[in-house]
Amino acid sequence: MKTEPFVIERALNASPERVWKAITDKDQMKEWYFNLAEFEPEVGFEFTFNGGSEEKTYVHLCKVTKVEPGKLLQYSWRYRDYPGNSFVTWELFPEGDKTRLKLTHEGLETFPTDSKDFARSSFEAGWTYIIGTSIVNFFEKQAETL
Repeated sequence: MKTEPFVIERALNASPERVWKAITDKDQMKEWYFNLAEFEPEVGFEFTFNGGSEEKTYVHLCKVTKVEPGKLLQYSWRYRDYPGNSFVTWELFPEGDKTRLKLTHEGLETFPTDSKDFARSSFEAGWTYIIGTSIVNFFEKQAETL
């Protein structure tokens, strides 16, 4: 079983300030990530959201564990009624007029192994879509309206 974290990076056509707002503002997050009822980039803030596959929806239980405004956001990521706990870390690196976004999801091996929804490949596919397509499209759409 692989125990190394899943990591994905993308250069985004947006300043670190705009990327930070996109990953911390619930109204922007619902356009490219998940629809969160509430979100605050504050250590200790707890939030939930629904997500999963076409066959099954899971309640995600998350708690903000680290915040460096404009640079780093981390939260725990687990599921109601299932064992396991993981951590999602978002890091922002300015690169000229762009921002390199690095997402690390560690602890995937702590989730049940008897469901394809918890398989590493499911997380890889989900994060690749979110970071590789969804947030990229969000900033492209935003650029068109500026």
